[in-house]
Amino acid sequence: MVDVSINNVSKSYGKLVALDEVGFNVNKGEIFGLIGPDGAGKSTLFKIISTLILPDSGNVKIDNLDTNKDYKKIRQILGYMPQSFSLYMDLTVEENLNFFADVFNVKVEENYFLIKDIFKQLQDFKNFTAASLSGGMKQKLALSCALIHQPKLLLLDEPTFGVDPISRFDFWQNLKQLKEQFGLTIIVSTAYMDEAELCDRIAFLHKGKLMALGTPQQIIDDFDKHLYAVSSDRMNDLIKELKEFENKIQSYSFGDTVHLVSTAETKKQIEEFLLKKGHKNIKIDKIEPTIEDCFIDITYKK
Repeated sequence: MVDVSINNVSKSYGKLVALDEVGFNVNKGEIFGLIGPDGAGKSTLFKIISTLILPDSGNVKIDNLDTNKDYKKIRQILGYMPQSFSLYMDLTVEENLNFFADVFNVKVEENYFLIKDIFKQLQDFKNFTAASLSGGMKQKLALSCALIHQPKLLLLDEPTFGVDPISRFDFWQNLKQLKEQFGLTIIVSTAYMDEAELCDRIAFLHKGKLMALGTPQQIIDDFDKHLYAVSSDRMNDLIKELKEFENKIQSYSFGDTVHLVSTAETKKQIEEFLLKKGHKNIKIDKIEPTIEDCFIDITYKK
């Protein structure tokens, strides 16, 4: 197990600030989630942690090894799945796994115990080329290749993007098992809020800045406004007209309702407003926020 210390890291590309003095710690043996929209700085931070690029200022330490100075040692204890599928498409499943084992000078048999529950799902496809695999199978192959040298830290950059729900569920079960059985420290970025809730702790990045840090429940507990799920017989007009509500902070579509963040302490004010607008079959429920509501609130404030 390793811990990760990210200390006031900044990185710019010309005038574009990708990371602005970002700092937090990742504890040993936890699943830590990086959450944020496109352009938040997640992939840039992953590249710095994985020693692929250098920060402009600040530093990252992995088990007291500095990514700027000790990159050769760090690469031996690091497993990395980049955002895009990066294995060799013309090699078979088995050939890809053997190649990555050879890169780290290990034998597949030595560390097969780490990947057996993952790779057994690929056994029937071991002679298929990587190009012929489904998205979920490619994901399992990439994870197996990232684990075969027995890393202490696993970096996963949006590993389930574009993958079907069942494969996403299986993938997170695999991560939980890796943490519990082998004590791996795992840092994962995701665009799916239901996955964020599966992390031990999460960090919200927005426009290169760290906006929130804590357990999913801590993030939810910090939501200090009134939140309502609202519906009526005129859903198409509802979100537009709620923008005129004087106690509105923000409103947005959420499933088959509109979520209204408001200073109104009771449903009566909202109902009276909508009745004046001609709405019928009005339903208003005061609700607890989800991680997604918190994310929207944090980015809105910024």
